[in-house]
Amino acid sequence: MDVRNVAKLAHLEITDEEVALYTPQMADIVQYVEQLNELDISEIEPMLGGLTDEGAATFVDRDDIVIASFSQKEALSEAPAGVAGHFQVPKVL
Repeated sequence: MDVRNVAKLAHLEITDEEVALYTPQMADIVQYVEQLNELDISEIEPMLGGLTDEGAATFVDRDDIVIASFSQKEALSEAPAGVAGHFQVPKVL
């Protein structure tokens, strides 16, 4: 797992110390999630709807209708702050 590349994609600055800290953590997370590939799901039917009887009775199909969308400029014009064509939000970490 290339921690620097992930940080770059997330527009985060990362130090060498953070790379050393996060690399084994991310490797552990990926290894944990990859355990799902070991499950035998051949007998499991795909689901549509929800996990309840009501969900199974819910109509979930719809026509794929193309509609006009905001341009990037229009969307950012309503934002409190934008940087390099993206919404700027407070840091959460």
